[in-house]
Amino acid sequence: MSFQVHHPHSVADAIALSQQFGDAGRFIAGGTDLVIQINRRRQTPAHLIDLNRLDELAGIAQTPDGFAIGALATHKAIERHPPFQDALRGLVEAARVVGGHQVRNIATVGGNIANASPAADVVVPLLALDARVSLVGPRGARTLALGDFLLGPGRTAREAGELIDRIHVARLPQRSATAFLKAGRRKAMEISVVCVAARLTLDAEGRCAAASLALGAVGATAIRAREAEKALVGRVPDATALRDAAQAAVAACNPISDVRASARYRRLLVEALVPRALRSCATRIQERQT
Repeated sequence: MSFQVHHPHSVADAIALSQQFGDAGRFIAGGTDLVIQINRRRQTPAHLIDLNRLDELAGIAQTPDGFAIGALATHKAIERHPPFQDALRGLVEAARVVGGHQVRNIATVGGNIANASPAADVVVPLLALDARVSLVGPRGARTLALGDFLLGPGRTAREAGELIDRIHVARLPQRSATAFLKAGRRKAMEISVVCVAARLTLDAEGRCAAASLALGAVGATAIRAREAEKALVGRVPDATALRDAAQAAVAACNPISDVRASARYRRLLVEALVPRALRSCATRIQERQT
């Protein structure tokens, strides 16, 4: 098939082009998913709106309360961003296992979110971090919680003509850490069978002051295991507390059986990975205090 590529010089131009072309147009940045879909005839756009010249959508900036990750920021940029190497290490760990080096050099965070895959690796730690998605479109700008933005496989709350502008992540409190774990059928270049992201904050006595658990590839979207988080608060993250959190996380899952794994195996992976991710968080907090 043939299509025409357009290179807008501003976000406003990109939005105008999207309005002009309607369903016949698609935004493209890294293109690591869209190009495959076009080659497989699953997407047949007549117009591609290339966002790569829009510097205002790129980069990672510190804000008064955290970080603003541009929609065009690549996974490699997240992997290498110095402020993410400490408390936000879980975000780095997720970015590091997306495809190979070539993919991570061009694949964008905005595209990863817009694809709305239940197994999207970087989406899972962002969900655990209570990330918010900033959108801009014909009706202006708005911001949604990432969990509200994701509606189902390939489905989001993005309206016609809207594009993702930024992803906002708050700075974590003291004595906090994150971790990410992924299980696949091989070690690299693999879609997650299950992935888990954890965020943990401990008080001065070593008890859980706050916890967040996000799971990927176990439902129609990446999900938060809210009951598992509640099971941890106020408790020392010992073996019993971690086991209780794991069981609550399993109860939150609604996995499918497919060619990569059975639903039962996915639940077993959640039960195994949740304590490991939380234990990593606790260890990282302790190491930082010594």
